[in-house]
Amino acid sequence: MRLVTVELQTVLGRYQRLGVLWRGGVLDVQTAGGWMLAQRGEPAWRTLAEVLAPPSMRRFLQAGAQAWRLLNDVLEALETVEAIPVGPDGARLLHPTEEVRWLSPLPDPASLRDFYAFEEHVRTGFAKRGEEIPAAWFELPVYYKGNHRSILGPDAELPWPRYTQELDFELELAAVISREGRNISVDRALDYVAGYTLMNDVSARDIQRKEMACRLGPAKGKDFATVLGPWLVTPDELPDMTRLPAAVRVNGEIWSETEAGNPYWNFAQMIAHVSMDETLYPGDVIASGTVGRGCGLELGRLLSPGDLVELAVEGFGVLRNRVGFPSGDPLPRLRESVLNS
Repeated sequence: MRLVTVELQTVLGRYQRLGVLWRGGVLDVQTAGGWMLAQRGEPAWRTLAEVLAPPSMRRFLQAGAQAWRLLNDVLEALETVEAIPVGPDGARLLHPTEEVRWLSPLPDPASLRDFYAFEEHVRTGFAKRGEEIPAAWFELPVYYKGNHRSILGPDAELPWPRYTQELDFELELAAVISREGRNISVDRALDYVAGYTLMNDVSARDIQRKEMACRLGPAKGKDFATVLGPWLVTPDELPDMTRLPAAVRVNGEIWSETEAGNPYWNFAQMIAHVSMDETLYPGDVIASGTVGRGCGLELGRLLSPGDLVELAVEGFGVLRNRVGFPSGDPLPRLRESVLNS
């Protein structure tokens, strides 16, 4: 199953809705859930649909097993009808993909933790600084907490903050947590994954270098934009997470052909590590960190305003965004601008 969040036309106007890619279109989960409940003769179908088939991915995950069960029942029932029905209030269930605006599948994560899981990326980064990978990296999976309030989706413009001259992309994978858990074992960790999506960890490299030279961060070097999309694919659609061909294209030119299924630290280990004496919640995002040869820094290339960036991983789709232009006057002397603000 591929879950999406889109903006679409409803009987009440254009609204954000959770959807499922189905039969070449986007199935409106809330309207379809209401249809299913009305078919069952539920007098309070509208109220129940708000709870079990909400328009928000995060609320859907919080609703738990009952919401998943209703959605699966909807899909099974629709396979048996000759014509696609309308909702009990006359709303469309299925929308052509060209009529919707794609958003991040999870526009409002509960939190964002970004790991450093791919050895090739880590080794290249340390080599550029003339250093070896610290022994501690091989002892535990490390991560930083990103800004979960600056999430963008497919086709959104990548902002170029006025305080940076070096904008970069980072091809990553991300897992979305489906239910609450604490002290989760590695063996059970993947049972807590609702699905996976692509992530572009947009980076201001010059600012990131300064922050991390102080042994803290990243913060302003990352927190202005993180892209998730184009959809959330459920684990049953990805039977082999160890073989994931990946590619980066900029303006149609292949910058990198790489592999996203060979991390040193896998998602089960990352989830178990985070959950030690700490609670995970539905809608938390666990990101892998950059795959080897998955960013311009590793490739010796950086982005320019107007570039079209496409990050692709087999089974995950293509995450496509165009780079914007610097906002406002540039700030070449950051310390002075901060002191005078």
